[in-house]
Amino acid sequence: MLNKLLTDGSKSEAPVLRELVVAGFIMSVGLCLSAMGTYLYQWRTNQAATLRYDGRTLLHCFGNLFMSFACGPYIVLQMGWQQERDGTLKLHMALMSAFIAFGWAFLTGLLFIGAYLAIIPR
Repeated sequence: MLNKLLTDGSKSEAPVLRELVVAGFIMSVGLCLSAMGTYLYQWRTNQAATLRYDGRTLLHCFGNLFMSFACGPYIVLQMGWQQERDGTLKLHMALMSAFIAFGWAFLTGLLFIGAYLAIIPR
């Protein structure tokens, strides 16, 4: 049924469904790139990736700021799933972090896909 709705242009629901699939793809690309960047950063620097903008020099400040923007969705998503002292999760924190992380991942994915489409030759 999904394939029929996506390929049949006469249905009024098909464009909406197509846009939702594209938005989900953009979010998944952004979250995958964010997770890859987080683990790559932690592997190369041997320190935990956090949201920060401090540094010893101006170049370190801009590097940390760029890392926080690129890896931010995955870091925020992980922050929402932290357990309390009694081993429980706060549902409102998990939902809020997921809402922020997926919105942020959409922007990250949109920037990457836009840059990719601008660079590749036609």
